[in-house]
Amino acid sequence: MRWPVFRSPATPAAAQYARSSITGPTTPWQRASYCVVDLELSGLNSREHEIISFAAVPIDAGRLVAGGAVYGVCRPSQPLPETSILVHGLRTVDLVDAPALDEAIQPLITAMTGRVIVAHVSWVERAFLSRALRRQGVRFRGPILDTFELGRLLARQRHEDHSRRTLDELAEYLRLPVYRRHHALGDALTTAQVFMALATHLDEFTSESVQSLAHAKERAQLLLS
Repeated sequence: MRWPVFRSPATPAAAQYARSSITGPTTPWQRASYCVVDLELSGLNSREHEIISFAAVPIDAGRLVAGGAVYGVCRPSQPLPETSILVHGLRTVDLVDAPALDEAIQPLITAMTGRVIVAHVSWVERAFLSRALRRQGVRFRGPILDTFELGRLLARQRHEDHSRRTLDELAEYLRLPVYRRHHALGDALTTAQVFMALATHLDEFTSESVQSLAHAKERAQLLLS
């Protein structure tokens, strides 16, 4: 499928996203505004697969704003593979009346506007969001903070095992509840609490900013040298 090329943002939400200001990189992490995003997908290849559901949870001044959470589903352009259905439980028939991606994603764009994005294993969200936003005539705006990398950094700071990879493993390590697994809103809520806990613990070693958290991967690598 060829994407349309827009000379300007395609919707008011996209236009607002493009012109909004984002928290400065040196801002202490507790003072920044975040949007924790989770996507459920038909597969992991952003060139072939699709977003089928999404959730966004805002964090302001170090506090999760549950009332501002956003959840939505998208109608896929082709039948969902069985492998993806086994993960998230959403079938093609369940989404037949859902809006297509370009319409469905508007509340998510609004939720992300002016906020630093947080996700677990963030390359997935970055890849799919970048392509979805390109369809709207705008570019993805960074940075994006990764709870996987933050968890690895904390473990290395503490000289502990840093092999935890899943969101559930991190939540268990931090003694946090795990909400509905492989449901976009459940995973976004779990990720939000994991992020706040990780940032708080890391702040005990050194004062953390948006920029320092965004460089968690590089910092963790330096601790190995």
